[in-house]
Amino acid sequence: MRTIYTNGTVYTGELPLCQAFVQEDGRFLYAGGTEEAMTYRTAETRVVDLDKRFVCPGFNDSHMHLVNFGYSLQAADLGRHTSSLAEVQEELRHFHRANPDPAGGWLRGRGWNQDYFTDVKRFPNRYDLDQVSRDVPICIARACGHACVVNSRALEITGVTGSTPQPEGGRFEVDENGQPLGIFRENAMDLVYNFIPAPDRGGIKEMILAACAALNRYGVTSSQSDDFLAFPNVPWEETLEAYRELEQEGKLTVRVNEQSQFSSLEELKRFIGAGYNTGWGDSWFRIGPLKMLGDGSLGSRTAYLSRPYADDPGTRGIPIYTRDQFREMIGYAHEHNMQAAIHAIGDGILDDVLAVYREVLERCPRGDHRHGVVHCQITRPDQLEAFRELGLHAYVQSIFLDYDIHIVRQRVGEELAKSSYNFKTLMDYGVRVSNGSDCPVEQPDVMAGIQCAVTRKTLRDHLGPYLPDQAMTVQEALDSFTGAGAYASFEEEHKGRICPGMLADFVVLEKNPFETPVEEIAGIAVLAAFVDGKCVYRRENRENRENRS
Repeated sequence: MRTIYTNGTVYTGELPLCQAFVQEDGRFLYAGGTEEAMTYRTAETRVVDLDKRFVCPGFNDSHMHLVNFGYSLQAADLGRHTSSLAEVQEELRHFHRANPDPAGGWLRGRGWNQDYFTDVKRFPNRYDLDQVSRDVPICIARACGHACVVNSRALEITGVTGSTPQPEGGRFEVDENGQPLGIFRENAMDLVYNFIPAPDRGGIKEMILAACAALNRYGVTSSQSDDFLAFPNVPWEETLEAYRELEQEGKLTVRVNEQSQFSSLEELKRFIGAGYNTGWGDSWFRIGPLKMLGDGSLGSRTAYLSRPYADDPGTRGIPIYTRDQFREMIGYAHEHNMQAAIHAIGDGILDDVLAVYREVLERCPRGDHRHGVVHCQITRPDQLEAFRELGLHAYVQSIFLDYDIHIVRQRVGEELAKSSYNFKTLMDYGVRVSNGSDCPVEQPDVMAGIQCAVTRKTLRDHLGPYLPDQAMTVQEALDSFTGAGAYASFEEEHKGRICPGMLADFVVLEKNPFETPVEEIAGIAVLAAFVDGKCVYRRENRENRENRS
């Protein structure tokens, strides 16, 4: 059905703003003035008055974990209860009372952050969780997802003891007697996760649908998602088939570009050998880049730096892979025309990633490869220059500034902090910069991400600005969540703008962000979200979602 939208304030992806647009059968036909838009009217055409509301292309979260987000919605939300260790414990007790028979038999939570604790200044440990329960196994993941803590019952189930070998690319902590404290970081977390019962395909589909509904409420219509290793005991084929079934059933309300994470060359070869590669699929679900996890997070001090942490000189963090391992994985993907996107938070691991990209591009030149780096947080000036030289894409998360402003200088030192989170410098160098949330590390709140990108301040107490010369304009921030995300997935000719021929994915906002005080942008409400021209979320009635079938 053809629909004409009039009397709006419409950002098409370019300025100036216009007033109207036309969509039919999931595509935009026209964007511009109301008078010309009305020339598209027929007897069956529906005309919608936008009442001056702001409309822009649907938001594209260019790096997140959609399945893991759905999984986290089934756990205790510790992100809203992390002001103290005592509050974390009480929320777990409250969640357990409300869910006495938790899924899989494990009591799970996610979102705690020890830097916000007011009663202690340390990670939780097994003994803290034993105060919640010694009978039910408990596992709580840090907000970043790069560390988890379990209780004594969980340690009994996993069989981890002081004599258990430390895994490559991770570690678990022990006390002065050599006994495990219940704290697991990076690859060591699999020592726990392998014992948590895995969901079946139906369960994964439920997680995807719950996550999509939540994303729509934030105006997210496209997601570039890392899902294949969401559960260490679930084959990637199960997750892929879950997406395909939902698409065939007409139930997806978010377009998904799969950032395909593999931890071994053998699995990558099997994946490509089965016919999957960047671009496989359609506009609802398609394969994106090879994704690899290079290091950990800054908050847990597992991001791998080129020098010791300023506030913990005994560590530089944890590298998940060696340069040789990067070389064989990225090299194989590149030689088989597969895009790559590598998680790198610390400048130490970024050295390895950049060196390998340079090697593979010199050995096998290819134009428009769009290889990239996910996060791009702790960087040096020479590394920023390398992004330009190598033609890399930057997948950033400006929302991280809301927390990291509190810790970055103390973690990495003043010198390194000056050249970190340098997103505007990358843009000035001509590097394409797309934005995201790394959800469930952060909520997929695009308006909050835009505010952080523009103000370089925290959201609540407006601490900062941190390196104000790195601030984006409102237009640049909007583009980073729309057109730049489409470019990252080779889809810029299909979505990310409101213009003829593009997919009719768009968002209606309560206010015009170009006219809103920058420190109030996060408060702009999403009134409606449309995918394929159909409403998937409307604020007045959150249950009024149309099925696209």
